[in-house]
Amino acid sequence: MAASRSASTQGRVLVLDTNAQRAEELCNRLRFLNYEPVTAQSGQDLAEMTDPPGIAVMLGDLTSGHAVCSAFHALSKKRPTLPVLRISGTVTDAGVDEELKHHHTWELDFPPRRSQLAQLLRRAERYRGREQCVRLTGNSPSIRGVRKLIDQVADFDTSVLITGESGTGKELVARAIHDLSERSDKPFVPINCGAIPSELLESELFGHERGAFTGAINARLGRFELAEGGTLFLDEIGDMSTPMQAKLLRVLQERSYERVGSNKTRHCNVRIIAATHRDLPDAVSNGDFREDLYYRLNVFPIEIPPLRKRTSDLPALLDELLIQHQDEGKDRLRFTGEAMHALVNYSWPGNIRELGNLVERLGILGPSGEVGVSNLPNRYRAASPASGDPGRLPATKAVFHDLSLKDHLQQIEMDLIHKAMHKAGGVVAKAARLLGLRRTTLVEKLGKHGL
Repeated sequence: MAASRSASTQGRVLVLDTNAQRAEELCNRLRFLNYEPVTAQSGQDLAEMTDPPGIAVMLGDLTSGHAVCSAFHALSKKRPTLPVLRISGTVTDAGVDEELKHHHTWELDFPPRRSQLAQLLRRAERYRGREQCVRLTGNSPSIRGVRKLIDQVADFDTSVLITGESGTGKELVARAIHDLSERSDKPFVPINCGAIPSELLESELFGHERGAFTGAINARLGRFELAEGGTLFLDEIGDMSTPMQAKLLRVLQERSYERVGSNKTRHCNVRIIAATHRDLPDAVSNGDFREDLYYRLNVFPIEIPPLRKRTSDLPALLDELLIQHQDEGKDRLRFTGEAMHALVNYSWPGNIRELGNLVERLGILGPSGEVGVSNLPNRYRAASPASGDPGRLPATKAVFHDLSLKDHLQQIEMDLIHKAMHKAGGVVAKAARLLGLRRTTLVEKLGKHGL
């Protein structure tokens, strides 16, 4: 009987709460939505579970001394990417706040409204099913703000306009929105509007019939048809010609179009996400971009910060890129403190794309093991304390121009932790002994720095 009941439910949900009455009310609402609730009031309760639920977590107060606090710490170790539904107004201590940064977290009203609870549980399920999919790396305030905007807009069919410099990851954000939306099981179709000649873009978007123009020997589906039911990502929308802008506006307004060479109207059900590195309000003022199309696209704007404004994310970004480009049988590269200082103070005109190119180059030409300033290409060395004329100290000034004392000390701390973890072979307890720290303290620092 237990097996058949479990098979009929949507999934299992862990309820962490020391308030028994509140926990029971949540359990009743979960059962009503056809979820199977599992309660835990202490770390011991969780430790005794051989298979903790992996869909979502409901949280009560999480302050030091609360039994639910130890349960949450235990859960974080077992499932560090588990989505969390947190009751609004609950109190948490600094350690829990730090751990929550590494979980997908949403606020839940109490008593929860049925529609809100159902929506958040569906979203948690999508996150759980995509733990290894596209994600934004980093924990800086600006990138956390971008994640929050993605969470807020994902479940709506609202048009989104993503702005930011080239190489900041605009398509990554578009894919994240799609993956977290209810259209996630439908196609995500990208098209670079700036890379296709204007005379061919109409056919690319709307398709064409056989014989519609010279060379059209077969009928062809357009991107709108390919994206039916899903998401169409219009990259570099600012490079689209004015005549093409008018045709796109009509489609967005009427949700219908015709293939090139056909008078048959086709209806479309696609979500539009657009992106550009251009200043569209300025383009509107200059007459290069239609004002009505701009307002049609700019319903929900998301601005991606350039890498130079989120340098605290560099260690996490480097770690992820190093894993992607690591060759089998070769030690993973590590950056010395001086090399990291140089990278932190570099302007990064190519943003994350340039960072990825640097890591790939170092993987081919660089040393095995540690990367020092001397291993970096010349343009990255200018901000190093060891570069330039020792009598002038221009690089030292550059280090502290954009780097506060707190950030400077954090970089030193991260470098020491990297070295200790490498020497300890990745064993946290051994690394903690080398650093003279408690194991739990090192775990907190690893989480804090995204290591």
